Amino acid sequence: MRIFDPHIHMTSRTTDDYEAMYAAGVRALVEPAFWLGQPRTSPASFFDYFDALLGWEPFRAAQYGITHHCTIALNPKEANDPRCTPVLDALPRYLVKDNVVAVGEIGYDSMTPAEDTALATQLQLAADHELPALVHTPHRDKLAGLRRTLDVVRESALPVDRVLVDHLNETTVKEAKDAGSWLGFSVYPDTKMDEDRMVDILRTYGPEKVLVNSAADWGKSDPLKTRKVADAMLAAGFTDDDVDLVLWRNPVAFYGLSGRLQLDAPAPPEATHEGNSILRGGA
Repeated sequence: MRIFDPHIHMTSRTTDDYEAMYAAGVRALVEPAFWLGQPRTSPASFFDYFDALLGWEPFRAAQYGITHHCTIALNPKEANDPRCTPVLDALPRYLVKDNVVAVGEIGYDSMTPAEDTALATQLQLAADHELPALVHTPHRDKLAGLRRTLDVVRESALPVDRVLVDHLNETTVKEAKDAGSWLGFSVYPDTKMDEDRMVDILRTYGPEKVLVNSAADWGKSDPLKTRKVADAMLAAGFTDDDVDLVLWRNPVAFYGLSGRLQLDAPAPPEATHEGNSILRGGA
């Protein structure tokens, strides 16, 4: 079984997670830029983080045979902080990088005017750079957030079929599907979706344009949820081809819209990245 986790925050995870993911079948992933839990206080801290997504994390992933890509953006939560909004002006120099396969995570947190501006600006950047967009739907007022998101997308230069609307659930999936977007579902231990609910949604709406992710981060989450969904699909009577569509071919098709996706097994990495080793006591 081959698995592509299309949304996972490996910056927050350990090398043990990489090892376990590889053993479970994960061969590729996308790490979206997101909120780190503690607010950043200047644009410079974003730039260091973006550099890590482009360099250090692919180096770590390659140690375990996993191909790492990323998405870059000013996240919705920090779009409300005027100390951070200058990041929008600096994004173009990151969006031209080969390893960046989408603009994201963008979207809404609290549905403020500042978030409106950040979302519209970054959708335009996606169109300008011929990249798809990964959109975060809010944890609160999710249906209202989805509708507001789709309205902004329709007003933008980016076609809705180049947008992955993530963190969907039973209340939002139909409208997102009817709009023509790609459909993202985050599977968590206690919140968002679980494996059984995901299987029910796949039964109802089918596997086309559906992407399942672990969205594992610094909170209670599980980087093996993609494999657990695959196992639940098989137990519920879905075929191996259905599983491959949802867990591999769909994320490949979506992020392949960037023209930058490289899925060959990573070459054996150098011993160090910019002089740093993952081995304690190494160079």
